[in-house]
Amino acid sequence: MSGHSKWSNIKRKKEASDAVKGAVFTKVAKEIAVAVKQGGADPETNFRLKDVVSKAKSANMPNDSILRAIKKAAGSEDADDYEEIIYEGYGPGGVAVMVRTLTNNRNRTAGDVRHLFDKHGGNMGVSGSVAFLFQQKGTLVVDAEAYEDEDAVMLDALEAGAEDFTSTDEYYEIITSYENYYPVKEALEKKNYAFADSSQGPVPITWMKIEDEDTVSQLEKMLEKMDENDDIQEVFHNWETE
Repeated sequence: MSGHSKWSNIKRKKEASDAVKGAVFTKVAKEIAVAVKQGGADPETNFRLKDVVSKAKSANMPNDSILRAIKKAAGSEDADDYEEIIYEGYGPGGVAVMVRTLTNNRNRTAGDVRHLFDKHGGNMGVSGSVAFLFQQKGTLVVDAEAYEDEDAVMLDALEAGAEDFTSTDEYYEIITSYENYYPVKEALEKKNYAFADSSQGPVPITWMKIEDEDTVSQLEKMLEKMDENDDIQEVFHNWETE
Protein backbone atom coordinates (compact mmCIF):
# COMPACT_ATOMS: atom_id res chain seq x y z
CA MET A 1 0.00 0.00 0.00
CA SER A 2 1.09 3.57 -0.60
CA GLY A 3 2.87 5.79 1.87
CA HIS A 4 6.18 6.25 3.61
CA SER A 5 7.29 4.89 6.95
CA LYS A 6 8.74 7.18 9.59
CA TRP A 7 10.64 4.31 11.23
CA SER A 8 13.85 6.31 11.07
CA ASN A 9 12.26 8.96 13.27
CA ILE A 10 11.38 6.29 15.81
CA LYS A 11 14.94 5.00 15.65
CA ARG A 12 16.14 8.51 16.45
CA LYS A 13 13.87 8.54 19.50
CA LYS A 14 15.27 5.21 20.69
CA GLU A 15 18.77 6.65 20.46
CA ALA A 16 17.78 9.91 22.14
CA SER A 17 20.22 11.80 24.32
CA ASP A 18 20.08 11.69 28.11
CA ALA A 19 18.72 15.24 28.07
CA VAL A 20 15.80 14.11 25.89
CA LYS A 21 15.09 11.14 28.15
CA GLY A 22 15.21 13.42 31.18
CA ALA A 23 12.52 15.66 29.69
CA VAL A 24 10.10 12.81 29.01
CA PHE A 25 8.45 12.69 32.45
CA THR A 26 7.97 16.47 32.45
CA LYS A 27 6.27 16.30 29.06
CA VAL A 28 4.06 13.38 30.07
CA ALA A 29 2.96 15.16 33.26
CA LYS A 30 1.88 18.14 31.15
CA GLU A 31 -0.09 15.87 28.81
CA ILE A 32 -1.81 14.29 31.80
CA ALA A 33 -2.75 17.70 33.19
CA VAL A 34 -4.28 18.83 29.90
CA ALA A 35 -6.10 15.52 29.33
CA VAL A 36 -7.64 15.56 32.83
CA LYS A 37 -8.83 19.15 32.47
CA GLN A 38 -10.40 18.35 29.11
CA GLY A 39 -12.09 15.05 29.90
CA GLY A 40 -11.86 14.16 33.58
CA ALA A 41 -9.64 11.92 35.69
CA ASP A 42 -11.00 8.49 34.67
CA PRO A 43 -8.92 6.88 31.89
CA GLU A 44 -11.79 4.52 31.05
CA THR A 45 -14.02 7.40 29.97
CA ASN A 46 -11.30 9.84 28.88
CA PHE A 47 -9.61 8.38 25.80
CA ARG A 48 -6.97 11.10 25.65
CA LEU A 49 -5.96 10.43 29.26
CA LYS A 50 -5.94 6.67 28.64
CA ASP A 51 -3.61 7.23 25.68
CA VAL A 52 -1.28 9.44 27.73
CA VAL A 53 -1.18 6.95 30.61
CA SER A 54 -0.27 4.21 28.14
CA LYS A 55 2.58 6.35 26.80
CA ALA A 56 3.70 7.16 30.35
CA LYS A 57 3.96 3.48 31.19
CA SER A 58 5.87 2.83 27.96
CA ALA A 59 8.32 5.53 29.05
CA ASN A 60 8.75 3.69 32.39
CA MET A 61 7.13 6.47 34.38
CA PRO A 62 6.36 5.09 37.88
CA ASN A 63 2.68 4.42 38.62
CA ASP A 64 2.89 6.63 41.70
CA SER A 65 4.03 9.54 39.55
CA ILE A 66 1.22 8.94 37.06
CA LEU A 67 -1.44 8.83 39.78
CA ARG A 68 0.04 11.91 41.46
CA ALA A 69 -0.10 13.86 38.20
CA ILE A 70 -3.73 12.84 37.62
CA LYS A 71 -4.72 13.76 41.19
CA LYS A 72 -2.99 17.13 40.96
CA ALA A 73 -4.74 18.00 37.71
CA ALA A 74 -8.14 16.81 38.94
CA GLY A 75 -8.34 18.43 42.33
CA SER A 76 -5.80 21.16 42.78
CA GLU A 77 -6.48 24.82 42.11
CA ASP A 78 -2.76 25.52 41.91
CA ALA A 79 -2.23 23.05 39.05
CA ASP A 80 -0.54 24.67 36.09
CA ASP A 81 -2.81 25.81 33.28
CA TYR A 82 -1.17 24.82 30.00
CA GLU A 83 -2.03 26.21 26.59
CA GLU A 84 -1.50 24.19 23.42
CA ILE A 85 0.20 26.19 20.67
CA ILE A 86 1.40 24.95 17.28
CA TYR A 87 4.41 26.67 15.71
CA GLU A 88 5.32 26.25 12.05
CA GLY A 89 8.45 26.82 10.04
CA TYR A 90 11.12 25.47 7.74
CA GLY A 91 14.21 23.65 8.93
CA PRO A 92 17.55 23.28 7.15
CA GLY A 93 17.14 22.23 3.52
CA GLY A 94 13.57 23.52 3.38
CA VAL A 95 12.11 20.71 5.49
CA ALA A 96 8.62 21.62 6.73
CA VAL A 97 8.32 21.48 10.53
CA MET A 98 5.33 21.72 12.88
CA VAL A 99 6.05 22.03 16.60
CA ARG A 100 3.34 21.20 19.15
CA THR A 101 3.85 22.84 22.53
CA LEU A 102 2.14 22.94 25.92
CA THR A 103 3.10 26.06 27.79
CA ASN A 104 2.16 28.32 30.68
CA ASN A 105 4.18 31.17 29.17
CA ARG A 106 3.65 31.67 25.44
CA ASN A 107 6.22 34.47 25.17
CA ARG A 108 8.96 32.23 26.58
CA THR A 109 8.01 29.32 24.37
CA ALA A 110 7.70 31.38 21.18
CA GLY A 111 11.16 32.81 21.81
CA ASP A 112 12.64 29.38 22.48
CA VAL A 113 11.13 27.84 19.34
CA ARG A 114 12.21 30.75 17.15
CA HIS A 115 15.74 30.51 18.57
CA LEU A 116 15.91 26.78 17.81
CA PHE A 117 14.87 27.37 14.20
CA ASP A 118 17.29 30.27 13.73
CA LYS A 119 20.27 28.63 15.42
CA HIS A 120 20.15 25.58 13.17
CA GLY A 121 19.63 27.23 9.80
CA GLY A 122 15.84 27.28 9.70
CA ASN A 123 13.22 29.95 10.15
CA MET A 124 9.93 30.08 12.02
CA GLY A 125 6.93 31.13 9.95
CA VAL A 126 3.42 32.32 10.64
CA SER A 127 0.41 30.11 11.30
CA GLY A 128 -0.48 28.25 8.11
CA SER A 129 2.94 28.62 6.52
CA VAL A 130 3.53 24.84 6.34
CA ALA A 131 0.27 23.31 7.63
CA PHE A 132 -0.97 22.86 4.05
CA LEU A 133 1.82 20.31 3.52
CA PHE A 134 0.31 17.98 6.15
CA GLN A 135 -2.92 16.11 6.83
CA GLN A 136 -4.32 15.48 10.30
CA LYS A 137 -4.07 11.73 10.92
CA GLY A 138 -3.45 9.12 13.59
CA THR A 139 -0.24 7.10 13.46
CA LEU A 140 0.51 3.81 15.23
CA VAL A 141 3.93 2.17 14.93
CA VAL A 142 4.43 -1.52 15.68
CA ASP A 143 7.79 -3.25 16.12
CA ALA A 144 8.14 -5.81 13.31
CA GLU A 145 10.38 -8.08 15.40
CA ALA A 146 7.60 -8.52 17.95
CA TYR A 147 4.97 -9.28 15.30
CA GLU A 148 6.58 -11.23 12.47
CA ASP A 149 3.41 -12.00 10.49
CA GLU A 150 3.06 -8.79 8.47
CA ASP A 151 -0.10 -9.91 6.67
CA ALA A 152 -1.82 -10.66 9.98
CA VAL A 153 -0.88 -7.25 11.39
CA MET A 154 -2.13 -5.50 8.25
CA LEU A 155 -5.41 -7.44 8.33
CA ASP A 156 -5.96 -6.65 12.01
CA ALA A 157 -5.21 -2.97 11.39
CA LEU A 158 -7.58 -2.66 8.44
CA GLU A 159 -10.33 -4.58 10.25
CA ALA A 160 -9.92 -2.16 13.17
CA GLY A 161 -10.58 0.75 10.80
CA ALA A 162 -7.11 1.87 9.70
CA GLU A 163 -6.78 3.80 6.44
CA ASP A 164 -3.31 2.70 5.39
CA PHE A 165 -0.49 0.34 6.29
CA THR A 166 3.21 0.50 5.39
CA SER A 167 6.18 -1.58 6.48
CA THR A 168 9.94 -1.75 6.67
CA ASP A 169 12.20 -4.47 8.06
CA GLU A 170 11.94 -2.87 11.51
CA TYR A 171 8.50 -1.31 11.81
CA TYR A 172 4.91 -1.42 10.62
CA GLU A 173 3.19 1.95 10.38
CA ILE A 174 -0.59 2.11 10.69
CA ILE A 175 -2.36 5.29 9.57
CA THR A 176 -5.86 6.17 10.75
CA SER A 177 -8.18 9.10 10.22
CA TYR A 178 -7.78 11.75 12.91
CA GLU A 179 -11.18 10.86 14.38
CA ASN A 180 -10.58 7.09 14.43
CA TYR A 181 -7.18 7.19 16.15
CA TYR A 182 -8.46 6.20 19.60
CA PRO A 183 -10.96 3.52 18.43
CA VAL A 184 -8.37 1.85 16.17
CA LYS A 185 -5.71 1.94 18.88
CA GLU A 186 -8.11 0.50 21.46
CA ALA A 187 -9.23 -2.27 19.09
CA LEU A 188 -5.62 -3.30 18.44
CA GLU A 189 -4.72 -3.12 22.14
CA LYS A 190 -7.55 -5.57 22.81
CA LYS A 191 -5.69 -7.92 20.46
CA ASN A 192 -2.58 -7.44 22.62
CA TYR A 193 -0.71 -5.11 20.30
CA ALA A 194 1.89 -2.81 21.84
CA PHE A 195 3.14 0.29 20.05
CA ALA A 196 6.68 1.56 19.62
CA ASP A 197 5.18 5.00 19.02
CA SER A 198 1.77 6.56 18.53
CA SER A 199 0.56 10.05 17.78
CA GLN A 200 -2.41 12.04 16.60
CA GLY A 201 -1.49 15.02 14.47
CA PRO A 202 0.09 16.19 11.21
CA VAL A 203 1.27 13.58 8.70
CA PRO A 204 3.14 14.82 5.60
CA ILE A 205 1.35 14.69 2.27
CA THR A 206 4.73 14.39 0.55
CA TRP A 207 8.16 13.66 2.00
CA MET A 208 11.48 15.35 1.34
CA LYS A 209 14.89 13.72 1.01
CA ILE A 210 18.06 15.57 2.01
CA GLU A 211 21.34 14.38 0.49
CA ASP A 212 23.80 16.96 1.83
CA GLU A 213 25.55 15.63 4.96
CA ASP A 214 25.96 19.05 6.59
CA THR A 215 22.25 19.76 6.16
CA VAL A 216 21.38 16.35 7.60
CA SER A 217 23.60 17.09 10.60
CA GLN A 218 21.89 20.45 11.14
CA LEU A 219 18.46 18.85 10.96
CA GLU A 220 19.37 16.12 13.42
CA LYS A 221 20.77 18.66 15.86
CA MET A 222 17.72 20.92 15.58
CA LEU A 223 15.29 18.05 16.16
CA GLU A 224 17.31 16.77 19.11
CA LYS A 225 17.37 20.21 20.74
CA MET A 226 13.63 20.57 20.18
CA ASP A 227 13.08 17.22 21.90
CA GLU A 228 15.11 18.47 24.87
CA ASN A 229 12.89 21.54 25.37
CA ASP A 230 10.34 20.99 28.16
CA ASP A 231 7.62 23.03 26.42
CA ILE A 232 7.85 21.13 23.13
CA GLN A 233 5.71 18.00 23.20
CA GLU A 234 5.98 16.74 19.64
CA VAL A 235 7.73 17.72 16.42
CA PHE A 236 6.27 16.74 13.05
CA HIS A 237 8.23 17.13 9.81
CA ASN A 238 8.40 15.88 6.23
CA TRP A 239 12.04 14.79 6.20
CA GLU A 240 12.39 11.26 4.85
CA THR A 241 15.72 9.77 5.82
CA GLU A 242 15.35 6.29 4.37
